[in-house]
Amino acid sequence: MPSRRSALTLLAGAGAALALGTPAAAARPAHTRPFGRYGSPSRRLDALTLYVDPLGRGDHTDVASAVEAASGTGHTLVLAPGTYRGPVLVTAARAELTVIGASGDPRDTVIVHDNAAGTPRPDGSGPYGTSGSATVTVQAAGFTARDVTFANDWLRSDNPEYTGTQAVAIKVQGDRSAFHGCRFLGHQDTLYADSLALTAFARQYYRDCYVEGDVDFVFGRATAVFDRCDFRTLDRTDLAAAPYGFVFAPSTAGANPRGYLVLRSRVTSTAPDAYYKLARPWVPSSDPTAHPMLTVRDSHLGAGIDAVTPYGTMSAGFPWQDQRFAEYRNTGPGARVTVPGNRPQLTASEARAHTPADWLGDWRPRA
Repeated sequence: MPSRRSALTLLAGAGAALALGTPAAAARPAHTRPFGRYGSPSRRLDALTLYVDPLGRGDHTDVASAVEAASGTGHTLVLAPGTYRGPVLVTAARAELTVIGASGDPRDTVIVHDNAAGTPRPDGSGPYGTSGSATVTVQAAGFTARDVTFANDWLRSDNPEYTGTQAVAIKVQGDRSAFHGCRFLGHQDTLYADSLALTAFARQYYRDCYVEGDVDFVFGRATAVFDRCDFRTLDRTDLAAAPYGFVFAPSTAGANPRGYLVLRSRVTSTAPDAYYKLARPWVPSSDPTAHPMLTVRDSHLGAGIDAVTPYGTMSAGFPWQDQRFAEYRNTGPGARVTVPGNRPQLTASEARAHTPADWLGDWRPRA
């Protein structure tokens, strides 16, 4: 059985250059310019730019201490290639924070930890819970990340006694949060696209990103746009039959007119054909008035998605048919409409209102 680190490296896909837990410098020739085109501590771009390098060539050797030092608004953290292990919290006071992987390849720069919902807290106060398991938690508005991998490498196979198997790579709660060219690695509950409160309709934008997992691995109540992203469902050895899991589990507040919008994206799989559902609605006990919303349009759904029954129900009292699920002009074997009643489709007129501009309003994420 592979270790948690080697397993996630394999799951990262062919051509992965960085094993989790191994500094990039050990896998590649030494970087003479670890911060690339973004300067260095001796050639600082501006007073608000901080440099992070596990080999000690920056202002900090870990991300958490760099975030702590970036008090106030408008800081930039430039991360040299490497693996940064440990939880990170970006509080609301650190607005407009930008985090950049200096090499331009997200495989080179990994922020990772290994808590699960069932992991006991060191102080004996109980388990971490789903939110507490997050490797990175972003509460600040205006957060931007580029070319960084966010991962949680906790594995069920290492902890068969656990019942709380949710293990979040990142929980994003702030409004105007943008991710460009980032990767999100985990299994259950990988990417928690959420908000700070039921009444806070946090807008988030994910462009050219890669997300992998198995159970509900993109979930939460944010108003989120996933543009040109790749979603990969993983094989499982702990289950003997389908379904293995669900890609999306939105929990959109009933008062929020916009939930998840997925467009120009693709869903692929390492599992057998039709072993995954596209989505199921999450109506949490903390918000029984939630009205989950998901639109998937102009995307390719691979054979891993069950085309006959692509949606499931999480709670018996909240069937998926009563939620705001819709599709439009999708392609691929997982998008075949074999049972029309199971594939709600937008009309061309309705689709004109399901666009990034409609979702994000007056906010235009920087390219």
